[in-house]
Amino acid sequence: MTPQHWYEHRWACLVMAAILVLLVWAGLARWVGLDSFPSPWAALHEVPALISDPMAWSAILQSIGRMFAGYALALLVAVPLGLAMGRSRLVYTAFYPLVALAYPMPKAALMPILMLWFGLGDFSKILVIALGVSLPLLYHSYHGASRIEPKLIWVAQSMGMGPLARLGKIVLPASLPEVMIGCRVGVVMALIVMVSSEMIARQEGIGNLLFTSMDMAQYSTVYAVIMLLAVLGIVCDALFEFVRKRCTRWHDSTQSLMDKG
Repeated sequence: MTPQHWYEHRWACLVMAAILVLLVWAGLARWVGLDSFPSPWAALHEVPALISDPMAWSAILQSIGRMFAGYALALLVAVPLGLAMGRSRLVYTAFYPLVALAYPMPKAALMPILMLWFGLGDFSKILVIALGVSLPLLYHSYHGASRIEPKLIWVAQSMGMGPLARLGKIVLPASLPEVMIGCRVGVVMALIVMVSSEMIARQEGIGNLLFTSMDMAQYSTVYAVIMLLAVLGIVCDALFEFVRKRCTRWHDSTQSLMDKG
């Protein structure tokens, strides 16, 4: 196995990209010279004050709670439905038109309707997050289930397994690598839709903190919040990639052997 150079490591690339972005940002801010476009150093200076503010922490924790509630709801609904669509022509025919209709629609655009139906509370935000996350989960679950080796299903049927037993013991484990890719995409989508929904229903959360700072012309705080959102997205993605590798280690090992062969 060829040793990996330091600059090929994921975290080294991430640090270099961040430094490059900060340098370009600093150059543009100096060239533009607008109060609404502060330098990255001014935004970084606001980060400690933001982190030490109890109200900011409350907003961040509320947003993270809604984000993972919506994500969990999407997992419970979209993954089983996607697996069923991949293995059943009847389920696919019944749900595909609805999925095709919902796919191109911006999920944040549903927020005003959900606000009318369910109010400005957490439930409407959680629901729109779940809708935004559901499509990548559904898509990857469907493709994972539809590509299962037919022999696995035949063996399960010959052993007397029913449809639900096959779904849980054969289809899900065999589809897990593809499902986990959809879950990873869903984490990023949950973050995006979470902020968008809080910008529309401005009561609490990171989105509200962002817009409130902009309304008060606290532009350095605005960019500091954006930095925190970027860090939150990177941390969530890294944690999920760690979980994905542990759950699909067998698949990565098999793929590596196939590539060598």
